[in-house]
Amino acid sequence: MERSRPLLSLSELSWIDVAAHLARDSRLIIPVGAIEQHGPHLPLASNVLIARRLATDLSEEFGVLRAPTFHYGVTRDGDHAFAGTASLSRKTLHRCMNELLSDWERQGVTEFVIITAQSYEPHLESLATLVTRRARVRVVEAWDVDISDLLDAQSGPLHAGEAETSVMLYLYPELVRMDRLRASSARGQGGDRRPASRDEAELGAADLAAAATAEKGRRIYQRILDAIRRAVFLAPADQESDTL
Repeated sequence: MERSRPLLSLSELSWIDVAAHLARDSRLIIPVGAIEQHGPHLPLASNVLIARRLATDLSEEFGVLRAPTFHYGVTRDGDHAFAGTASLSRKTLHRCMNELLSDWERQGVTEFVIITAQSYEPHLESLATLVTRRARVRVVEAWDVDISDLLDAQSGPLHAGEAETSVMLYLYPELVRMDRLRASSARGQGGDRRPASRDEAELGAADLAAAATAEKGRRIYQRILDAIRRAVFLAPADQESDTL
């Protein structure tokens, strides 16, 4: 069956196809995630899945090659007690990404767009300090977008909370277990932003995740996607920045 749109996944193309594409458009999108607990209701790879979906949508919209998702990043020390969480050190992530970028730069990539949905500062620092010979490196942190007006119970995107859970409900509803949340429905209505209980905190869930909905997730995701479009792909060259 003939494809309705061009194949842009680097891992599914031959080296000849990659070389031909880079001769026309020398950009490469790289989604970078992290495997860490997201409470009892979200999958460990929530950061991976969100970054990958953003990379896929932008790759297809703008005809830019995308690299395979780099699944592992730097996670919070306190999360290591939760089964399945796996972290690289800041130096290891930095070295791994530097080596990958070095190979791709030698093959003709002149601009890297790194998309991550992991807002942990050491993780972002590892990516923001990557070194190339000449290629431009642009790091996009998905949650670095003002979505406060789209939230009911939080002022911003807290880990595994209302915003992140909403986006997962929109993108991957089959992976979300809202029945496991312990927050009472009353907590989703107002201003109490403290964790619901010690038990909830020990399960790894941020407060107020029970206020999440798929419709909020749709609006949040579209806000993030549009911000990246404008800042990275549509802005005039003299107005572009290396971060979102």
